[in-house]
Amino acid sequence: MLTQWPAVDWFEAISENFMDSGGRPRWVLREVAERYPLVLHGVSLSIGSTDPLNADYLGRLKALAAEVKPVWVNDHLCWTGVMGLNAHDLLPLPLTEETLSHVAGRVRQVQDFLERPLILENPSTYLTFAQSALTEPEFLGYLADETGCGLLLDVNNVYVTCFNSDADPVAYLESFPWSSVVQIHLAGHQHCGTHIIDTHDRSVQPAVWELYRLAWARSGGASTLLEWDGNIPSFAEYHAELLRAKLYMDGNFDPEQMITTPSPQEESVSNPVDFLVPTVMEQTVLENV
Repeated sequence: MLTQWPAVDWFEAISENFMDSGGRPRWVLREVAERYPLVLHGVSLSIGSTDPLNADYLGRLKALAAEVKPVWVNDHLCWTGVMGLNAHDLLPLPLTEETLSHVAGRVRQVQDFLERPLILENPSTYLTFAQSALTEPEFLGYLADETGCGLLLDVNNVYVTCFNSDADPVAYLESFPWSSVVQIHLAGHQHCGTHIIDTHDRSVQPAVWELYRLAWARSGGASTLLEWDGNIPSFAEYHAELLRAKLYMDGNFDPEQMITTPSPQEESVSNPVDFLVPTVMEQTVLENV
């Protein structure tokens, strides 16, 4: 990529992959950040844990952000461990008033320390808590109102969570707090018959594309990113899958229509899809970087 500089609008990097890296990995990230807008995507903040916030983790994250100057820093509404142990998974929270108060306080601490707004993503979940008194959109809406944090809507996660909990994903989207959404994620999943696992290792499924069409229209044009973490194809194949999003933006995409993989020459001269459309929240984030 460093020799071709592909025609994409921005990149997202997993924070933990670079927080402790030096040498070439960190150099590559700096090179990318000099040429493209960059977002840092975290998976270990554990904003919902009962453990104290990890000061060492936050210090390393702040140092990385100071070096590569991301447009924003995001993570997930979840907990990832307890008693200092990392479960290496994004674990769900009971959506209660008590949890809301707990998470809101921690979000404020993180934002004060990082000196920038935090963007939080709805996770994929595989169970629900009997104690939950709020829906996830309600919880995230209250959290954004109380803390000023932004929201990352993962459309694939909506589909996975709603299937696993026998809920309506369209109703989920209709109740989402759209004024706080600054970014959208797309990804592939594995359908296991009785449940779905969020795997990020294949193409986006048609039902998720349809939800994306609805979500993008309601968001007013939030920044869109395609996640692909396993069975990673060539960049040209990945880029072609990402460009499908442009066809869904106008609501007129024919599911039978196929996008061919662009050649490297076409890829380097094609006009990039405008996935970084400014929104009010996005401008606020930029002003605080």
